[in-house]
Amino acid sequence: MSQRLNAFAQSPELFKKFVEFGMLLKSSAIESSILSLVEIRASQINGCGFCLDMHVKEAKIRGEGELRLHHVAIWRESTLFSTRERACLAWTEALTTLGAHGVSDEIYERVRGELSEKEISDLSFAIMAINGWNRLNVGFRTVPGSADKAYGLDKANFS
Repeated sequence: MSQRLNAFAQSPELFKKFVEFGMLLKSSAIESSILSLVEIRASQINGCGFCLDMHVKEAKIRGEGELRLHHVAIWRESTLFSTRERACLAWTEALTTLGAHGVSDEIYERVRGELSEKEISDLSFAIMAINGWNRLNVGFRTVPGSADKAYGLDKANFS
């Protein structure tokens, strides 16, 4: 496997603006616990080891239960998620995988039944952001855990 370039070092202004965009999402209408689930699920789907590692650690530091973290991949079968969380996870999967026919009315109505218009909009921007980060980190093979110290993720106490 060859070493890939560091896109963040090559495009520092774009990186800075994307980080700022991500920071704005922290004050969105969607609670941080759901944002964590969204970041984890999109990263699982996209096979982004760096982002999955980061967001699982962030969620644990914020108090998310370890079993729920393990169940994100099987959220449909799990009894550990609320109806609101399930709607957000369904919306995440729909926007992350975008089939040939877009997003079904059934999934749209499901999320609309649980979230306000502002929340749906904010959630969609959050999904867009994590998919962007996933594509950068997968494309340039960012090593999982390589930024733990810088982001304080070494406090997650995973062994």
